[in-house]
Amino acid sequence: MSNSVLRRAAHVGAMTGISRVAGLVREQLMAYVFGTGLAKSAFDVAFRIPNLFRRLFGEGALSAAFIPVYTEVREREGPAVANELAQRVAGLLIAVLSLITALGILAALVLQQYLPDGSRWSAILPLLRIMLPYAPLICLAALTMGILNALRHFTIPALAPVFLNLVWIVALAGICPFMPPDPFLRIRVVAWAVLVAGVIQVAVQLPVLARYGVPLRPRFQWRGDARIRRILMLMGPMALGAGLVQINVCIDGFLAMWSAKWAPSALEYAERLVYLPLGLVGNAFATVLLPTLSSQATQRDYSGLGATLGRALRNIIVIMAPVAVGLTLLALPITSLVYQLGDGAFQDESALQTARALAGYAPGLLVFSLYKAITPAFYALQDTCTPVRVSIFAIVFNLLLNILSVILLPEGWKHVGIASSTVLTSLLNCATLLIILHKRTGALRASGLTRTLAAALAAAVLMGVMVVHLNNALMAALTPRLHLKLAQILAIGITVAAGAAAYGLLMALFCRQALDELLEDFRQRKTRKRG
Repeated sequence: MSNSVLRRAAHVGAMTGISRVAGLVREQLMAYVFGTGLAKSAFDVAFRIPNLFRRLFGEGALSAAFIPVYTEVREREGPAVANELAQRVAGLLIAVLSLITALGILAALVLQQYLPDGSRWSAILPLLRIMLPYAPLICLAALTMGILNALRHFTIPALAPVFLNLVWIVALAGICPFMPPDPFLRIRVVAWAVLVAGVIQVAVQLPVLARYGVPLRPRFQWRGDARIRRILMLMGPMALGAGLVQINVCIDGFLAMWSAKWAPSALEYAERLVYLPLGLVGNAFATVLLPTLSSQATQRDYSGLGATLGRALRNIIVIMAPVAVGLTLLALPITSLVYQLGDGAFQDESALQTARALAGYAPGLLVFSLYKAITPAFYALQDTCTPVRVSIFAIVFNLLLNILSVILLPEGWKHVGIASSTVLTSLLNCATLLIILHKRTGALRASGLTRTLAAALAAAVLMGVMVVHLNNALMAALTPRLHLKLAQILAIGITVAAGAAAYGLLMALFCRQALDELLEDFRQRKTRKRG
């Protein structure tokens, strides 16, 4: 079972990787056109609002509550009953989010009248009005993703976000260059592109659903349906937790905007670099673990659940520890390589502030990935309350740290405090949930997580010392002889390759079993794929 999880995770990771690379290209173009200016920061803050609803009603709470119930209904009552359930959930989702969107647009129009023109806050509201309708669209897309994932179809759902990035790229590269050089006018084009992309993300999945015999025709007849009530009861605590988390994210954005007009942009660029490996590993494992763990929990196979989760966590640790350390120590050269392109708007000061944010976020990459793999175990057990209870305390802690960072730190470091508080919050969440899960089910008994973690971190730190010195030496040798960008590409490429080789050798010395386990799973995946 665990090998099939790794195989599916690798497949989803590859599909998600395409989306993340496209997202990185998108952010490179955003950096070139807007830099860390006010227009970009206003867009980033405004885009957090529809993303709040996406996490609350879409791929977060609703999907985590819906997939276990949908899977159980399909196995016990048949596909027809499960399809009817999906249609009723879609109808409820559309009705609720359309009302919320309409009220949000009205509130933005009213609030705009009381803000002075030209302020950093007044720049947010026009973009918010354009992008709010993205919320029901992306939540419906997330529901279709959840249905297909429950049916063990992962390719199209993983590729759907690519269309957001492609439409975004077309707007930046194909429309903005032909417009007047007004950043606030150009950023509205990007906002409209986001809305168009939401329509496409839903549309590309509907034919696949139909091929699986799931015509997603919304039904507005959810009253009296016990299964809908059950989903809502499961969703309630998760919605509370996700809502608090996302409200906290929005508050982070507003605090960043208050601290400096460039801070939201610097944080967003740094997050994009973190999300690339996080999507390849953390999100991929989380996506494929929930259906597998749900099936094992339904059969009360807790030993199998523990084996599946334990092996997944060990694989994540071995993969992500060196990435977290390397991204932290090479934050500035990586930021400069990716975003500082030619005579664009993103120059030295933007690179420095973004690199500082990246150094704040990157240590948490391992924790973010583990957290994404641990929470599906609770959802599979249909326990949605425990993660929420743990999150509430962590969120309060995070908010206090953010406020202290904005008040106490110098201007150039306030956003670093915001990034670092996110890491500490996730660490607290992850450790607490892991302890609770182990005490409740004994699922991680003799899983070797502590030994694997210690070995991976030791190997990663030693690797990190080596890559810093190697990159500095390479840049000193190559810069006088080559174009700066080419020298950066070669230096980072050689450094990453050498670092990966060094980490592999160190892991072979420190914890050969964990390394062999990971390599064995990949070999079996490759063999099965050929077969």
